[in-house]
Amino acid sequence: MKRLLLASLLGSTIALANAAMAAETDLKSLEQAARAEGAVNSVGMPDSWANWKDTWVDLGKLHGLKHLDTDMSSAQEIAKFAAEKDNATADIGDVGAAFGPIAVQQGVTLPYKPSTWEQIPAWAKDADGHWMLAYTGSIAFIINKQLVKEPPKSWADLEKGKYKVAIGDVSSAAQAVNGVLAAAISKGGDEKNIQPGLDLFAKIAKQGRLSLSNPTIQTLEKGEVEVGIVWDFNGLSYRDQIDPSRFEVLIPSDGSVISGYTTIINKYAKNPNAAKLAREYILSDAGQINLAKGNARPIRAEHLTLPDAVKAKLLPNEQYAKVQPIKDAKAWEETSKALPGLWQENVIINME
Repeated sequence: MKRLLLASLLGSTIALANAAMAAETDLKSLEQAARAEGAVNSVGMPDSWANWKDTWVDLGKLHGLKHLDTDMSSAQEIAKFAAEKDNATADIGDVGAAFGPIAVQQGVTLPYKPSTWEQIPAWAKDADGHWMLAYTGSIAFIINKQLVKEPPKSWADLEKGKYKVAIGDVSSAAQAVNGVLAAAISKGGDEKNIQPGLDLFAKIAKQGRLSLSNPTIQTLEKGEVEVGIVWDFNGLSYRDQIDPSRFEVLIPSDGSVISGYTTIINKYAKNPNAAKLAREYILSDAGQINLAKGNARPIRAEHLTLPDAVKAKLLPNEQYAKVQPIKDAKAWEETSKALPGLWQENVIINME
């Protein structure tokens, strides 16, 4: 029996060692193939967004990859992949979470699972590796402490406050739309039932507290926004760029929604191995830390040891205890389409 057990353990050890060696060999082969291609061209991944700059610099230094980016929206990226096909000028793009499945449906993606695949939550990735979130955004409050003496910690606080609340344009901005969903979630709603969120904002509108200002760096700097509803990474960037002592950014304690951005590799890429290597690096510890330096919360945050200076830029993990991902994407797609009309009927009609 002992011999059988020893043989079994030895067999398992050898199998694990062989798997590790195979993975290392695969990565070396990928690096060689990428280096031979010599370049990776991206769309929607400019230097200033989520600190992509450091990742492109690292890929150049470590693997000899030249880089060029053309900034565009998620929808434009997918359309470009589809339109160019065999004349592809882009290898990889960065799109909002909702656009990952759309890109797969349109048949423009090349699957690749990085070596850190198992540390990416199931809700944040396609089972076949066509897309996976690299970093997340959760709906947060950004509060001007000079104008608001009792900062809200929750949606319940927000409902009872005396300050004005800016959410932005619910008819067109994903940030604003997700803000309504986050409010609904805090009141027991979900992707199919947005009414609790509409009711909360209707109450704020009736009190004359709903601001029509869009919470941007410009309006925040001018003091036009008292409390804004924003993605956490936007709020943290705005805070740091204007004056960290002037603003507080926090996740509402009674519920929020988490989404994010995913890389998509062009099925028709001229440099497919370089694109795969770029994704590999983006999901590595170093790539994830680069994103964190840009105030984006890495998808592998719970598996990373961030440098103290970088960790200080992000909100603590415990603030995310009540955030939840979109659970029914199809239902949310339908609700999102109806939301602009519902917002007019339920909320705007109550503004003075």
